[in-house]
Amino acid sequence: MNLRDRIGIDVGRKLSVEDAIAWADENDVTYIDCQIDISPNELERFDGNCCDSIREACAKKAIHLGLHTLSAVNIAEISPFVRDAVDQYLKTYIDVAVRLNAEWIVVHAGYHFTDDKVRRMEASLERLKRATDYAEQKGAKLLLENLNWEPDRAEVHYLAHTVEESLYYFDRIDSPALGWSFTINHATLVPEGIDGFLEAMPTNRLDEVRIADNNGEYEIHLYPGDGIIDFADMFSRVEATGFGGHYMNAFGSLDDMLRGREQLVSSYAEAN
Repeated sequence: MNLRDRIGIDVGRKLSVEDAIAWADENDVTYIDCQIDISPNELERFDGNCCDSIREACAKKAIHLGLHTLSAVNIAEISPFVRDAVDQYLKTYIDVAVRLNAEWIVVHAGYHFTDDKVRRMEASLERLKRATDYAEQKGAKLLLENLNWEPDRAEVHYLAHTVEESLYYFDRIDSPALGWSFTINHATLVPEGIDGFLEAMPTNRLDEVRIADNNGEYEIHLYPGDGIIDFADMFSRVEATGFGGHYMNAFGSLDDMLRGREQLVSSYAEAN
């Protein structure tokens, strides 16, 4: 599969899953990522009949569908009752993914409030272990995403935003049901950078590379070329690891991401 076909579009909840599949087919997009928390993709509506029709549409149109959990749901939750709900949230995503034949589910490590970091890291690790075990039993694949740095004076900080924090999870969860979703623009916000992540992380577990540009100062998803990332170099470095998975555009509108796909392919071709 050529590079263009491997670059997908993060539809999120811009469209219903059904409309996203039709849109992808019309625009020659092979990979799409959808969020199924709230309207137009309320998690509760994905019953048997709904999932059957979506699964059949993906198969007919040769669309690779992935799901993306909401980063606002704190996977590091420790409060009574709420912590049980977070477990059920991940379990339900896995159940729906199996019914849809979705090929991956992007998950997160949660967030902490500075002075409770250790306790919340331990909680999120145990929760991801349980989710990974369940995914392995069900034949689903979770992809843990490296999230973004927040300013030091911020009260809330995402977990797994550095190499060290990311390895905390991958070193302790050795399962084929847990892979890595590498968000390159997030990597530009920490000293390690894109190169540091690729050098230190287990690239044999890399299944998805998420694409947006960044200014190197704070969290923002810019159109390629509007920030600091050398995309031709990034593609070369990622491909040199033996990566054969998909890329996922995650910036701007659907039209922006389509236009950006062509620009990314051209820049890589010119440099190689």
